[in-house]
Amino acid sequence: MTFRLAYSTLHWKESKLEQDLIHLKEAGWEGWETRQSLDWLGSARRIRRICDAIGLKVAAVSGPNVTLSTTDSAYEINKRRIEFASDLGVSTFMTKGPGRLDRSTTGADLDMMAAVYEGLAVFAEPLGVTVTFHPHINHLVDSADEWQRFMTRLHHCRLCFDMSHAVHWGCDPVQAVYDYRDRISYVHLHDYRGQADVQLGEGMMCDYPAFLSALEDISYTGWITVCPGTTKIPENEKLRINRMYLKSIGY
Repeated sequence: MTFRLAYSTLHWKESKLEQDLIHLKEAGWEGWETRQSLDWLGSARRIRRICDAIGLKVAAVSGPNVTLSTTDSAYEINKRRIEFASDLGVSTFMTKGPGRLDRSTTGADLDMMAAVYEGLAVFAEPLGVTVTFHPHINHLVDSADEWQRFMTRLHHCRLCFDMSHAVHWGCDPVQAVYDYRDRISYVHLHDYRGQADVQLGEGMMCDYPAFLSALEDISYTGWITVCPGTTKIPENEKLRINRMYLKSIGY
């Protein structure tokens, strides 16, 4: 199976977008995930024009972390991002949950968070956009048990499966692929060594060939996006290292 491979622009703070996307294309990527503000990106028409000229796709549009409220600014900003994704013709929208509270997470907390995600997902469906929940360490959902309990509360919202956070919670990422096979609609790849996030293959925090093989086994057809490490090397070198690693294992 040939996966659609994208690159996260999380660390592109003051990018020369067209030039950087050309480098991304030259390194062998097919798409990119945007987390930049709409003020910086401009209109959907502008992004389509740039991507069409270079030959790239936007894999996913990201929004700010949700809160436990459907009436605050974060909820409305996420709606505007969903509309932007729809205008751009992008079917995947991703956002993380709230940060960890200064107390234990309760069932009521999970209920409120699920109501926010479900509200966004229902809003997005007629626009042709799928909302995905991105599990993340040090957030409201912060263990394998909380993750499982939270997912049972979601019916419209889907899962952005980031294998690194599953590993940090002590999960077997390959088994988790099978456990959540009916919920996964987007995938993130990370790597860590010690306390640092590094480029793929430099930390080997999981068996990446086995993980990708499991995705093949469940006939996953969505985007797989690599989130680069923060090591101090030029961004163009990160593009190359991460893409070369995936090629080295057959992708």
